Amino acid sequence: MTTPLADAMSQLAIYDSLTGRKQSFKPLVAGKVGMYVCGMTVYDYCHIGHARMMVAFDMAVRWLKQLGYDVNYVRNITDIDDKIITRAAENGEEIGALTQRFIAAMHEDFSELGCLSPDAEPRATDHIDEMQQMIGNLVSNDYAYAGDNGDVYYAVDSFPDYGKLSKRNLDDMQAGSRVDVENDKRNPFDFVLWKAAKPGEPQWASPWGQGRPGWHIECSAMSTKCLGNTFDIHGGGHDLQFPHHENEIAQSEAATGCEYARNWMHVGFINVDGEKMSKSLGNFATIRDVIKHFHPETLRFFLLSSHYRSQVNFSDSALNEAHNSLSRLYQALKAAEQQKGQELVINDELITAAYSSAAGQDFIKAMNDDFNSSTAISVLFGLARDINKAVKAEDVEDAWQLAQQLKALAQTLNILQLPVQQFLQAVIGEAQVDGLTDAAIDGLIIERADAKTNKNFARADEIREQLKNAGIELEDSRAGTTWRRA
Repeated sequence: MTTPLADAMSQLAIYDSLTGRKQSFKPLVAGKVGMYVCGMTVYDYCHIGHARMMVAFDMAVRWLKQLGYDVNYVRNITDIDDKIITRAAENGEEIGALTQRFIAAMHEDFSELGCLSPDAEPRATDHIDEMQQMIGNLVSNDYAYAGDNGDVYYAVDSFPDYGKLSKRNLDDMQAGSRVDVENDKRNPFDFVLWKAAKPGEPQWASPWGQGRPGWHIECSAMSTKCLGNTFDIHGGGHDLQFPHHENEIAQSEAATGCEYARNWMHVGFINVDGEKMSKSLGNFATIRDVIKHFHPETLRFFLLSSHYRSQVNFSDSALNEAHNSLSRLYQALKAAEQQKGQELVINDELITAAYSSAAGQDFIKAMNDDFNSSTAISVLFGLARDINKAVKAEDVEDAWQLAQQLKALAQTLNILQLPVQQFLQAVIGEAQVDGLTDAAIDGLIIERADAKTNKNFARADEIREQLKNAGIELEDSRAGTTWRRA
């Protein structure tokens, strides 16, 4: 007997940036998925743009695994780059010490956000040989050439399909180009594969002299090494579509003669208070700065509440709203637990049952529609509303069954998995939401219950009025009192 998820495996559709349309996902090897995601250049702390990309692909990996796929998730680390060299020099720090420090910080940040570790995390400096082999192949087959300055360039006009991912025409780009033509370049859009060594910079011996790799060749060499000439999904931020991913396609397909990636996924931009996030504008926020003031799950929930391809506007008010929304889901679980008199624990049997339910089928449909986490979360809110109705009607078993479905479906998104009180009592930094933190609200509700027990009804009514004025609605039942922000 097949499970609902086994039946759903064949129904997954993914938007492909190359074709510009959703298409049924058909992996190269049945039941297996090879995914490569462009990772961090490790010279600084990760910001919320990085968080959005990594949470999006974590969500995709989790759903693929939930469907039953054996996923090989590869995410690279760029540990040699102009920015790294510059930052190390500014700090008076060894490059290896700098990169290791920020790799450790990156792992801490993504762990806080509930992201799975990739199956492989190749570093650029460990794959110099593979890069040189690919560059040598390209030079031998006239796709690349060595300049008199010691740099090696990829000749973009040698690849007829250049521009197919970004939908850019090379002739049009050249006609309107303001790119400065370097003396050693044949075409202003030719890009460097190997950089000649400069004094004091890291360098490796090569057939073209001492030097180091260009950025674009790193991903082509590492993805091919880890996943083969052709693999199922290549992902990254929308900003990488051109020129990075365009250049990856050109050099990889020229080197191997094979299709590079069968599906291209790109995550939308983050705006900050309506403006595109940019270090030059000084309006970017690091992950660790944000989670000083907001629970990490709030940030994850905020990022999953929009479709991964859409633009998202980041602000404190948006995170406050996300925290309130997530709290409502936790409050529904809390109400069911209080009424049942036990803590809810999910197992495989309950997960299978949840996906067999009507809500589970809606959740599957949403996630199979290009990983639409936004619609999937709306399914969770539907369950929360039904739980609250069942609690109010004092239908204990119905509320409990619905709560099981809610927590089981949410585990694919890796939300709602904390003990209810652990999340609800988390303080949002020093800030208050609508004048009261969740912990303060819970404290007032406890005080109100004590007042009623002691027949101090005036104080109980006073607390209810205080909470009402702060936008907090209370619901009393035999199981206790639950609340939500109006």
